[in-house]
Order: sequence, then structure tokens, then C-alpha cells
Amino acid sequence: MDVDDASVEFHEFFERHHAELARFAHLLTGGADEADDVAADALLALWHRWDRARSAEHRLAYARGVVANLARSRIRSAVRERRRNVLFWSQRPDRTDDPDVAAVVDVRQALRALSHRKRACVVLRHALDLSEKETARALGISVGTVKSQTSKGVAELQRLLGTHAGEELVGGRN
Repeated sequence: MDVDDASVEFHEFFERHHAELARFAHLLTGGADEADDVAADALLALWHRWDRARSAEHRLAYARGVVANLARSRIRSAVRERRRNVLFWSQRPDRTDDPDVAAVVDVRQALRALSHRKRACVVLRHALDLSEKETARALGISVGTVKSQTSKGVAELQRLLGTHAGEELVGGRN
């Protein structure tokens, strides 16, 4: 079978089963947006492995398995993210005397300007005081990536907040 035939065959499969796979994903994830993402990701994965999927005895069952695996991964990621958030917020003092509200707003705004990975590295390393190894394990990345992303994130914070404020924020360490 050539590429054009495979493309037509996949398109027919997509048209016939997309709605059902999206409903299945919705039942697994509990959310419409997540379900749309899972179904789209699953169909993309099927397209990339269409030769394997089309040789499966039951194509729809194979597709459902892909949806189930992606939904499980998404749910696990959400649980890990919630745990990280709980850990972060549980280590904050309940009350701060005379907080510098403007500085807090500036820092939050500066952190939002960072990419997700840089922000996560900076917060885990400097706000939660995790080691590079612990940060790497928490984010599922290498220690080298933690080092580079933290360094770049701190540099961006120093640029956004001013060198003195950035050093104070991270305790003068990189």
C-alpha cells in the first residue's frame, strides 16, 4: 500500500471514530478540553504509527489503548503538578509582617514572564531550596538542564527586576 492509500485509509478511520475516541477520552479525563487534547494527540500518534495500527487485528481497540495511555499520562502529570503546588504552598509562612506588596507583585509578574521550565527550575531551586538533583527528578529533566534553565531564569529575573533585586530574590546564588 502506498502513502496515498494509507492516507485515505487513515482519513476514513479518523472520520468514522474521532467522535467516539473523544467521548472515551472525556470519560477518562473528566474534562472536555483535556479530552479534545487527548483525542487529538492519540490520533496524531496513530497517524505516525499507522502501519502498526492498520496491521492490528482490531484497529479501534488499538486506538482506544492509545487514548487510555495518553489519558493516564495526562492524569498522572496533573496529580504530580498538584502535589508540587501543595508542597510549595505548604512551605510558605502563614503570615508575613509588613509585606512589600509591590515587590511581591513585581516578582510574580517577572516569574510569569519566564518560560514554564525556567520558572519551575528557579522556584524549585530557590523558593523550595531543592538541590539540582532533586529539581531534575521532580521535573523529569537532566541536572545539566536544571543548571542551564536556572541560570538563564535567574539572569532574566535580574534583567526584569534589576540586578540587586534579582540577587536578593535568589539569595545571591545561581
